[in-house]
Amino acid sequence: MNEPGVRAEALVVKVAPLRKKHLGSVLAIEQQVYSHPWTHALFLSELALPASRRYLVAQIDRVVVGYSGLMFAPDEAHVTTIAVDPQWQRHHVATRMLVALTRAAIDHGYEAMTLEVRLGARDAQALYRRFGFVPEGARRNYYQRPTEDAVVMWVRDIHTAEHAELLARLEARA
Repeated sequence: MNEPGVRAEALVVKVAPLRKKHLGSVLAIEQQVYSHPWTHALFLSELALPASRRYLVAQIDRVVVGYSGLMFAPDEAHVTTIAVDPQWQRHHVATRMLVALTRAAIDHGYEAMTLEVRLGARDAQALYRRFGFVPEGARRNYYQRPTEDAVVMWVRDIHTAEHAELLARLEARA
């Protein structure tokens, strides 16, 4: 599946809407990457809210290798989840999904996005920083198993030409 010599640039990653048919693959990834995974029922309830949610899958050769979600709140778009199969991490899959989520937020008229990330998830924080997210707060004991604080990160002015250029650069490198 993930060959050591395969370069990320050579991969064709398709980002598409998450459908019920993808849930088996999504749940398998969820079990691998999260200590407190979402349930099938929770994903179904999220998919039942298309006006306020956007969920995507990343596929390589029709195999689901990642998924992500966005909630449209009154004043901002909130990234609810981003996960990549451990075998496909470091292949720019999360970057491609975050570009798509950001464009969805812009298309819906949002100017800002937010998310929570584990305090110890340095690689994830580095990814978000590349998109312009900056830490603006914390939520104590937000995560369980293990208990850990969350860093609250924001990116503002996503609707500007400068941010569009940033997205284009990130997408070109992914």
